[in-house]
Amino acid sequence: MTARTAAFAAPRLPVPRLALVWALLSLLMLAVGARNLLAGQFPDPDDVLRMVQLRDLLGGQAWFDTTQYRIDPPGGVPMHWSRLVDVPLALVVLALQPLLGHAAAQLVVAAIMPLLTFGCLILLVGWIAARRFDSEVTGFAALCCGLVPVTVAQFQVLRIDHHGWQIVTVVAATAAVLRLDSARGARIAGLCLSAGLAISLEVLPLAAAFGGLFALRWLVDPAERQGLVQYLATLAIGSALFFLATRGPAALTPWCDAIAPAHLAFFAVVAIACAALAVRRTLPRWAIVGGLALAGAAGLGMFAALAPSCLATPFGNLDPLVRDFWYVNVTEGLPVWHQSLGKAATSLVPVLLALAALVQLQRRATGEERRWWREYLLIYGATLLTGLLVWRSLAFTGALAAVPLGWLLSRSLGLLRDGRSRPRARQALAAAALVSVAVAGVMLLGERTRASAAPASDISAAVRESSCALRVNAPRLERFAPTTIFAPLDIGPSLIERSHHAVVATGHHRAQAAMHDVIEGFVSDEASARETVTRHGAGLIVVCTDLFEPALYTAHAPDGLMAQLLAGAAPAWLEPVDIGGPEPLKVWRVLR
Repeated sequence: MTARTAAFAAPRLPVPRLALVWALLSLLMLAVGARNLLAGQFPDPDDVLRMVQLRDLLGGQAWFDTTQYRIDPPGGVPMHWSRLVDVPLALVVLALQPLLGHAAAQLVVAAIMPLLTFGCLILLVGWIAARRFDSEVTGFAALCCGLVPVTVAQFQVLRIDHHGWQIVTVVAATAAVLRLDSARGARIAGLCLSAGLAISLEVLPLAAAFGGLFALRWLVDPAERQGLVQYLATLAIGSALFFLATRGPAALTPWCDAIAPAHLAFFAVVAIACAALAVRRTLPRWAIVGGLALAGAAGLGMFAALAPSCLATPFGNLDPLVRDFWYVNVTEGLPVWHQSLGKAATSLVPVLLALAALVQLQRRATGEERRWWREYLLIYGATLLTGLLVWRSLAFTGALAAVPLGWLLSRSLGLLRDGRSRPRARQALAAAALVSVAVAGVMLLGERTRASAAPASDISAAVRESSCALRVNAPRLERFAPTTIFAPLDIGPSLIERSHHAVVATGHHRAQAAMHDVIEGFVSDEASARETVTRHGAGLIVVCTDLFEPALYTAHAPDGLMAQLLAGAAPAWLEPVDIGGPEPLKVWRVLR
């Protein structure tokens, strides 16, 4: 068997070892999240709203209709979330519902689905590691899936939003590309990334990076030109099929935050242009580079013609008030330099260790193996760059870091056992192993204490730990007839998930007009605030006084509506209502 044929051979997965690692890490995650699980307290408002979307689907809402009608009623807000993520959740609920009942089945699926998704990640990481290492290193690589906090956070118990599945699609694409079988690997990678793009447009920069890798293969070896053609064709066709299957043929609105007809046109134009360029078996490199540049320019031209407003980022056209009060406080969407030092260090240390290990692996290798590690390093570098610019995207890097970290950990332990190795090498690699273990300990400890350690603007942590305990106390609002609640953005999802009421807005940018009104209402004077509240037909105002958002509004407008409410000086058109909840949970009835 030649080296190249061996590269195509399916690796022998140590399935029992991977299953054991998954079970151990899952037990740790269950232990860390036990308190939230017993309380039914979701990690993030997005997880709460995902559960609302799932309930609406199971309750009869049309498949292609992802509008949340209880946000900014009566028209509602068309969500950008994909039905792909709803499918496994719905299937498990339907399977468990006859045995457990509707409510218990929903809680169980919210507990186990993130762990099952995590199992998919471990299997893929094990598959990649097994192509180059023995079962011991493969097992260590699987174990290292739990080392990077920003990655593990996307698989914690009750984390049912889409980020975990995004990570799985990118790692699956990486596994496909590293087959070194250009055409087949390209098709699989294109399909995986088209699924990832259907879930979230956050995968788009990485889809471009994979395209760049196939283009580089073409430049190095003209025989590899079909790799890029197959990748782009599958990406275009797969994206169109996922769009039709989850959005529907009538979804022609040119949204900038999800795959839309303009994106499909871009993929199609680039794929067709590259296929035409690849008709010639041999071309000078300058012609290949120029042709690819023209293909990209033609695609961008088509995109600009169909959706000119989307040439900026999805948040580029955000309302200024919404940007200043909401977007800049969603720290997971900001660059690394906007994160706290402790939060950044616990994820960057293992990620940078993995980068150093990858460089060493690439230098040590020769032939096809060296190319393999070089391409792994290129993909890894693309995810790292993306993660430094958007902190949440570092989760992709953390997942890919597991393989080199597994090798580093195994190598360190091996050198410690080998008394003949050089003392400096033993000490350095042992230190790296200890740092990795320490990071894991910090991650687990941080999950228990991050409420007290988190900055005040960490919205998800604040809502989860608020004394309002909305999971328990929001149902108290059901004593009122269904109405619209005027409430801060961060508690909106919990209010509609735990009661029959609607809210004016939540922290989801497609509702930015309603978000603007909520912010403006709370920072305005009494007369302007009353006009805004009345215009939305709100019957109640609900505030959790111990959260960051009310304090932000009060600091900005000491004489505004929120400042009056927190000072106990509500205007005459609001009547305080005691619903028997904790002191921080304040409710007022709007008098007509």
